[in-house]
Amino acid sequence: MKCPFCQHGDTQVLDTRVSEEGDAIRRRRRCGKCDKRFTTYERIELIMPAVVKKNGSRTEFAADKLRGSLMLALRKRPVAAASVDTAIASIQEKLLTSGLREVESGYIGELVMQELKRLDKIAYIRFASVYKNFEDLAEFQDAIAEVGQARKP
Repeated sequence: MKCPFCQHGDTQVLDTRVSEEGDAIRRRRRCGKCDKRFTTYERIELIMPAVVKKNGSRTEFAADKLRGSLMLALRKRPVAAASVDTAIASIQEKLLTSGLREVESGYIGELVMQELKRLDKIAYIRFASVYKNFEDLAEFQDAIAEVGQARKP
């Protein structure tokens, strides 16, 4: 680790601790040349896969867009914010553990539909009607029947 003061490449670790939040390692260091002390933090860097849109363009994964889609479908529905956060975390975890560098936007849409089906059936139908581009009443009836069958053991 280079010293931020004199740019010397040889620094000594004096103390190592886990941060209070538990998400980083805090190290106190001392420069071997100028003898100044400084703190560094070591954190995990998680890289979400890129999203390949239907038109072939690529974009960074945006958790705020995911939240916006879920909130739009869940508008005026009795679902707790904590449940939405859990759903978003679940989708992000599935994307991270997939090991893929790129994912199709359709795959993310399917993950969203799975979470909505679990959270709220009405929100699921709302999202599915736009996502699957329902064009007639029969498609709505099929989706409603699918949700209704899932409810009956």
